[in-house]
Amino acid sequence: MSRSRQPPLVTGISPNEGISWTKVTIRGENLGTGPTDLIGLTICGHNCLLTAEWMSASKIVCRVGQAKNDMGDIIVTTKSGGRGTSTVSFKLLKPEKIGILDQSAVWVDEMNYYDMRTDRNKGIPPLSLRPANPLGIEIDKGRFPQKDLEALFPGMSADFTSENFSAAWYLIENHSTTSFDQLKMAVMNLKKQANKKNEGSLAYVKGGLSTFFEAQDALSAIHQKLEADGTEKVEGSMTQKLENVLNRASNTADTLFQEVLGRKDKADSTRNALNVLQRFKFLFNLPLNIERNIQKGDYDVVINDYEKAKSLFGKTEVQVFKKYYAEVETRIEALRERLLDKLLETPSTLHDQKRYIRYLSDLHASGDPAWQCIGAQHKWILQLMHNCKESYIKEQKGNSLLHSPMLDLDSDVHPSPIGHLNQTASLKRGNSFQSSRDDNWRCKAPQQVAFVEKLTKLVVSQLPNFWKLWISYVNGSLFSETAEKSGQMERAKKNARQRQNDFKKMIQEVMQSLAKLIRGALLPFSLREGELKQYGGWEMKSGLSGQWLTHVIQTVRLSYESLTALEIPNDMLHIIQDLILDLRVCCIMVTLKHTAEDVKRLAEKEDWVVDNEGLTSLPSQFEQCIVHSLQSLKSVLDCKPGEASVFIDCLEQLSTKPDGDVDTTHLSVDVSSPDLFGSIHEDSSLSSEQRLLIVLSNCCYLERHTFINIAEHFEKHNFQGVEKITQISMESLKELDQRLFEIYIELKADPIVGSLEPGIYAGYFDWKDCLVPTGVRNYLKEALVNIIAVHAEVFTISKELVPRVLSRIVEVVAEELSRLMQCVSSFSENGALQARLEICALRDAVAIYLTPESKSSFKQALEALPQLLSGADKKLLEELLNKFKSTMHLQLTCFQASSAVMKT
Repeated sequence: MSRSRQPPLVTGISPNEGISWTKVTIRGENLGTGPTDLIGLTICGHNCLLTAEWMSASKIVCRVGQAKNDMGDIIVTTKSGGRGTSTVSFKLLKPEKIGILDQSAVWVDEMNYYDMRTDRNKGIPPLSLRPANPLGIEIDKGRFPQKDLEALFPGMSADFTSENFSAAWYLIENHSTTSFDQLKMAVMNLKKQANKKNEGSLAYVKGGLSTFFEAQDALSAIHQKLEADGTEKVEGSMTQKLENVLNRASNTADTLFQEVLGRKDKADSTRNALNVLQRFKFLFNLPLNIERNIQKGDYDVVINDYEKAKSLFGKTEVQVFKKYYAEVETRIEALRERLLDKLLETPSTLHDQKRYIRYLSDLHASGDPAWQCIGAQHKWILQLMHNCKESYIKEQKGNSLLHSPMLDLDSDVHPSPIGHLNQTASLKRGNSFQSSRDDNWRCKAPQQVAFVEKLTKLVVSQLPNFWKLWISYVNGSLFSETAEKSGQMERAKKNARQRQNDFKKMIQEVMQSLAKLIRGALLPFSLREGELKQYGGWEMKSGLSGQWLTHVIQTVRLSYESLTALEIPNDMLHIIQDLILDLRVCCIMVTLKHTAEDVKRLAEKEDWVVDNEGLTSLPSQFEQCIVHSLQSLKSVLDCKPGEASVFIDCLEQLSTKPDGDVDTTHLSVDVSSPDLFGSIHEDSSLSSEQRLLIVLSNCCYLERHTFINIAEHFEKHNFQGVEKITQISMESLKELDQRLFEIYIELKADPIVGSLEPGIYAGYFDWKDCLVPTGVRNYLKEALVNIIAVHAEVFTISKELVPRVLSRIVEVVAEELSRLMQCVSSFSENGALQARLEICALRDAVAIYLTPESKSSFKQALEALPQLLSGADKKLLEELLNKFKSTMHLQLTCFQASSAVMKT
């Protein structure tokens, strides 16, 4: 609420005295904030508001009315300050008396003068006017200030005809320098005048006694003559003659005064006309003043004048007043139409809308201008939104015809996160990776994104004023005090309560249009066919990337926060929340789809350069791709107030499960790449077996480290179903790993196994007929050498794969050896000793890689042989085994080193 103003204070008036209808200028402080604020003005107790002209807060011009008091204060009353005070006063002078023989433009009624102090009931003849100098001595005006005399004699007057006559004031004002002797003479004059008055009517009769006698004699003679004549009133009689004489005398008298009486009637008419014009000049000048003030835009003055005229002449029966008031009503009706047109104009500010609504309410406009304005603003906002869409669609079609496709975030040639990796920095596995993606290649935002920014900016800029206009309409702040007093505010509040549902539909229509226009640009599949014609129309060459969708989500979220700040009910904004949720889901799916495509293209990035751990850059690139994707989705996954959680139920597209038509035995894409990790091998002609080992090493690392790290990142970003995602990915990875492993074992074990049987029976060897064993035969040594070669190949690629590969190869060799032994029908003593020597030699050589399966195979092979019964055979077997180990010590050293590695 505004601070109340100080009460008005009058500090000066010019002139400070005068007769009625004198034009005066009043000066002071806090004399009102405008013409409408001035509600009262009295001078000497007379209401002068009708003639008042408010000039400023320190100046008012008006005319003095016919006051009862000859001196009084100037009181100003305003709405903002109330009743004021005055430090000065105005002296009302009586008009100069006009004698009966003086010329005058108006008729002056003859009147009796009364001595209000001495003899109220005794009349004084008109010819004996009171002297201007009752003391009969010379008047000497003093120099005492009038204000001092008024302060010295409050409520008194120096006019000797006044009821409040003060003799002291009169003497000070007119005889301040008169000597004492002259004052004595004045007393004597007063006594003489008093003695004359005491004689009263007796002296008046004595003075005209002779006249009375003459009149008495004349009347007596006439009476006697009439009695002597004794005739009736007949023609030529004395009575008839006397009547004729009297009539002629009367006509002559009438003729003498007819001109004077005519002038009196004419003067009365002129005076009455002047009084009417002067008194009602406000009404007569009002139509012209209304036009002038309308042209100047002073609508407040027009409304104030109209209210004043309506209160004074609204129900008049005087024809001239009715005519002029009808003209005023015509001008006011034109003003109502003009203000309504301005109110419904768009665009317009909230301040202007409130101002025009207040003007129309003060002018008692028909209908409900405030609701009309709300409806017009609603239609204008909807039209702006659709015009925005049409302009961007037109621009999009124009660009597609005039320009080639621009390079932006939606093009297929945009660099993937893999292409922006730092090729020279060594990467620390097991930690998240923050990509330094370069956005300099972005030239321009897509039309759909620019449209969403423009559309949301438009709604956020227009809807607050629309909402505030409604709030002002509901609480009645659109109306002035005049409307409040007239009950118009209460009617408006009642109308607002009845139209709450209509306004709610307006807001919902704006929100629906906003959401559907954005859906038409970004999510056309979410609209019905009929809605696509109204809200769609975009050329969808390619969908937006996840980055642009993230930008759009941020824009819509900011718009939602701005609308929420207006305290718009949540049920009206629910459609925006649904839009944000759908955009978030779409953004996540698009980002994950692009990430899956990037993951599939990682095979093209494989350079087959391994580091000390037997890994290429592929696992690291895979992890970085996933982490970058999750980081780009961080703002999308975070739930703002009022938003629902996004549930991702399936991310199998991020797993490494190959398609059914992919040949996992050939990964020979030759793509050159710099040395990422300081490799120790730069052989570009790798065999398929070596590449299989590299892939197995990468798969092992993915299972042990990469997938665990990725699962932690998913949980960190509040993804749901991480366990299922990890399980599916692990199963796919293990399936791929097992297939590749079996292929590699088949490639390496088949030649070794295939060489056993031919080697055993080389040289027509026969288990039934053979010499005493002298050592392990060459076929077994050749098999061990082949196993050692596999060990060397695997050890070169990845030390961690050695136990797994060698154990499996030993199982295959042991199984084949057991089969061959079980196929022999019978052994001689020397044959059994030879077979046991070779089986034990192989078993002891690869003892570190024995598994339950291989141990079982070796056991079955030994059980197929006859038992050694003599101690000499056992001793010979031991000696030959020691000899074998001694001669093959250098070759078998690799197995011992592997043993040390496995123990650690």
